[in-house]
Amino acid sequence: MKEEGKKALTLKTLNKSNAWDIQENDIFRLLETAGKDADLGDNLNHYFDIIRSAFDIEEIKIDRPEVIKKIEARDFKVGEIRLDEKNIKKIALKKKTIMRITDLTYENIRHISAAKLIEVLERNFGGGWDSIPQSIQDIIQSGFDISTTTLPKDRLHKRGGMYEKKVDDGFEVLEIPKGAWTEAIFAKIKPMEEKVHVDLEDDKKVKIDSNNEDDEEDLPEIDDKYDDDDDDEFDEDKMTEESYRTTIEEDPEELSLEAEDVADDDDY
Repeated sequence: MKEEGKKALTLKTLNKSNAWDIQENDIFRLLETAGKDADLGDNLNHYFDIIRSAFDIEEIKIDRPEVIKKIEARDFKVGEIRLDEKNIKKIALKKKTIMRITDLTYENIRHISAAKLIEVLERNFGGGWDSIPQSIQDIIQSGFDISTTTLPKDRLHKRGGMYEKKVDDGFEVLEIPKGAWTEAIFAKIKPMEEKVHVDLEDDKKVKIDSNNEDDEEDLPEIDDKYDDDDDDEFDEDKMTEESYRTTIEEDPEELSLEAEDVADDDDY
């Protein structure tokens, strides 16, 4: 059901983002409606560039039943574009599938679920979140809240731990075994950010006031409550399971054995 007050999508309002919201038959309907406009043929390449961001397009040059049948067997939808009364073009469309992390773009990242993202991540790699190229990480994080943790596998599902809290908060999770350790990647759709209204007049006034050198003499001195030595202090009480992460390139089983030796020493 369409939202009340929402404008109907047309070919002229179609873009590389909302193209992911519709299917092949919707594109044919938009083309059919736009075919009544005299400028459709002149702007067809422009519209096709937008459509190609979410659909595979093939022009059918040999219009025979056996050819159409083969194209439809590849899950394409076949339809006609009426450029004018005498010029009709037949094309085939198929919605692109997001199978690999390289299929993710800024345009489609908000059109998949967290479960679908986890499926794509699981299908494509086993090296962990850090093995994903930074450019793709940026795309993913533009649409999802991502957090990770790496723990001994027998501690990952500890009651009341990060895993349980994240799942209860609606995060989908992907577990990646790493010997005796496991990396967990948590993903949840990020809410759309609201645009903040800025009053340019007030902003201009602030800039003018900041340029008044006389006011600088009246500013009180700021007492710096922090010194350089504070940055070097380490508070063990602030460490939580969420901040626990292993980045040392050592054998996880050796690290686990070392941890057990330390625990045995503490018993004395």
